[in-house]
Amino acid sequence: MNVIEFRHFSKRNGEFTLKNLNFPIHSGYITGLIGPNGSGKTTMIRSIMNLIRPDFGEVLVFDQSYRNKERDIKRRIGFVYDEDFFYNHLTVNEMKKIVSSFYPTWNESAFRKYLDDFQLPTRRKIRDLSKGMKTKFALAAALAHEPDLLIMDEPTSGLDPVFRREVLSILSEYIQEGTRSVLFSTHISTDLERIADYIVYIHHGQLKFSGSKEELIDSYVLVKGPLEWLKTNRFGNTFSGIQQNALGFEGLIAKESYSEDVFGNQVTVEKPSLDDILFYTREEI
Repeated sequence: MNVIEFRHFSKRNGEFTLKNLNFPIHSGYITGLIGPNGSGKTTMIRSIMNLIRPDFGEVLVFDQSYRNKERDIKRRIGFVYDEDFFYNHLTVNEMKKIVSSFYPTWNESAFRKYLDDFQLPTRRKIRDLSKGMKTKFALAAALAHEPDLLIMDEPTSGLDPVFRREVLSILSEYIQEGTRSVLFSTHISTDLERIADYIVYIHHGQLKFSGSKEELIDSYVLVKGPLEWLKTNRFGNTFSGIQQNALGFEGLIAKESYSEDVFGNQVTVEKPSLDDILFYTREEI
């Protein structure tokens, strides 16, 4: 089963448009949502939560449409946003009572365990929590009702590296049963390299890639060499992106466009990271 499926989804918002998105997000895995700022990631997430309606097409969640199953669908989703959506004048305990009332599956003992693990002060008001503490509370609340789908929009941006690692470990444990899924949008690509199974890459409102993380990384090579080689060879338009400095050049190229016979032995070839791919393809149309 696909936990989410975009079917011919299009949405125009001012000058920006998400264009004819067609792809599934597989159940039982962690899927990373990547793309430059302004590429449409948050709009996609809001459409999955039915906060934005399409101009054309639809989004199915758990193979169901929001048209007649909105309450059932949303009860099975946990979400952690980068922004603060809590009542800041309430304490952690008071806010928990409001959140828990929406979910019949709320697990109080699990919530208390997360509070202890995250060292969250239950009597402190939300407004007095740091950004990282608010994210920890949002994650504890999202996991406590044992959702089938966890959606996270830039959740680790306000966290220190140690707790970011802990969050990634929690997510890996969360999907171990094989029936739960995570959609993880972030600009910290190293987090996705550690835990993501699949990648959805959105660029200028269009789907650039949807598939396994390994498939995306293996579709490019990172080429490095001396400036003299670059000046004497006409391969500039072959690269997805390229950088030059006094020491030489570095560029990303589709693996299908690279041939050792053509490029010769003056250049070195490496496996790119997700960050390399995002950086060098950011200007592509």
